[in-house]
Amino acid sequence: MNNMHIDIVSDIACPWCAIGYARLERAMGQLAPEYEFTVQWHAFELNPDHSGEGEPILPALARKYGRSEEELRVTQNQMMTIAEDLGLNFDSIQERLTCNTFDAHRLVKWAGEQGQQTGMKQALFEAYFGKAEDVSNHDVLIKCVESLGLDSTKARDVLGTDQYATEVREDEATYQKAGVTAVPAYIINGQYLISGAQEPDTLVQALQEIGAEPA
Repeated sequence: MNNMHIDIVSDIACPWCAIGYARLERAMGQLAPEYEFTVQWHAFELNPDHSGEGEPILPALARKYGRSEEELRVTQNQMMTIAEDLGLNFDSIQERLTCNTFDAHRLVKWAGEQGQQTGMKQALFEAYFGKAEDVSNHDVLIKCVESLGLDSTKARDVLGTDQYATEVREDEATYQKAGVTAVPAYIINGQYLISGAQEPDTLVQALQEIGAEPA
């Protein structure tokens, strides 16, 4: 059995990050007889300066990327189809509002110490894309915590302080310095970068090639 570690750089507000991980899961499942995988999530913020009330996502993205709302609606419809095939809930992807994800990233760090880092990330994706909930809202974050059976009182304590803020900022600085400018990004065994939400078969091939490299 070969061991392979995957560091995932992503943001909760990134739909391709949710799709990318679901595809990665399929790839890891195909390689499970040969490889044992460990996964570590790292923070990235698409809108680090966001504050105040959220804005409807389509006009916000249209302004950010210089595209029409109709173009973006078509793209998001395509994402919904891809997500459905992967078993993801993207039902409300077009109803969501922009929001700050810093506190959500702090809770992912905390959940990692309870062995639920991936579970927390998936619960946040479900809340944001499936239900259009505001993942900067502490009550929404606590619902995600409770859905995993984690201690909501301890989670509220984290949110009420600056716990894990340093770890989140260190993540962001580390991967920006390493040249990660878009997410999802996967760093395999601390050496090899795979960028974007690649198809499962592409990931399988890439992981096999990396696994065949001499240690």
